[in-house]
Amino acid sequence: MAVLVIADHDGAHVRDTTAKTVTAACAISGDVDVLVLGASLSGAAAGAAAIAGVRKVLTAESAALGQGLAEAVTDLVVSLAGGYDAILTPATSTGKNFIPRIAAKLDVSQISDIIEVVDAKTFVRPIYAGNALETVKSSDAKIVGTVRATAFKAAGEGGSAGIEAAAVPGSAGRHADFVSEEVVKSDRPELAGAKIVVSGGRALGSAEEFHKVIEPLADKLGAAVGASRAAVDAGYAPNDYQVGQTGKVVAPDLYVAIGISGAIQHLAGMKDSKIIVAVNKDADAPIFAVADYGLVADYKTAVPELMEELARIGK
Repeated sequence: MAVLVIADHDGAHVRDTTAKTVTAACAISGDVDVLVLGASLSGAAAGAAAIAGVRKVLTAESAALGQGLAEAVTDLVVSLAGGYDAILTPATSTGKNFIPRIAAKLDVSQISDIIEVVDAKTFVRPIYAGNALETVKSSDAKIVGTVRATAFKAAGEGGSAGIEAAAVPGSAGRHADFVSEEVVKSDRPELAGAKIVVSGGRALGSAEEFHKVIEPLADKLGAAVGASRAAVDAGYAPNDYQVGQTGKVVAPDLYVAIGISGAIQHLAGMKDSKIIVAVNKDADAPIFAVADYGLVADYKTAVPELMEELARIGK
């Protein structure tokens, strides 16, 4: 059986979420193709071709694909689906946008957030905010699903897959048009792929305090900025900072939680981090149950002391 992986990329490079999804795909079959779609894809296509285990790279370029319209992506993938037994993509906000449409068009059940491949038809996925795992065995003709990239190691480099252009279906019958987009640019690492994340919670008390405390520490560590749902709901941070079950799932080398109590919803998005450091003045905060290092202290004292120490050692 063959597997099609829909790449996650920025146009110039494929993100490591793609390489991790290839790892999951290789556990299903040795025949793995990668679909790179969008606009101006030469860099991303070359990066996908270099991933070990990839048999072939398909490219598809159009204005609608470049704009990320789910309808356009669905039409393309469904047109290619006949040659594949499984279609996977990373469980990013983009992947979660188009994969349900693809599953519906193919009349199969979607399998979300795959964290383990048991065999070609059997998968493990988290439920109840990650507090339980379920094993799902599909009887559908095709597997369509998203892969939680934090659960897999990235496939290595050294591949030499061929690159082919795929035919792009026309736009007849589509009922959605791209109007505009607002892109927030930042010099900080992207949250989903960052090696270090500094997150703030509702205890910060205001947007001004969040920016004053969390952002300088993140900049000092070269980290991405995250936030709990409570902090986002309170308006302290934008939605794209949210870490948790209804936000982004991250697994950095270091996760620093400042003033975050550790509700189940938040833990579901960060508990797989390699090292977790928590600062909270409530000794009974749930965050300490998953933290590797916990400091029971007021962040107003702890963070300035940490900044001073980082400055002392030359950070």
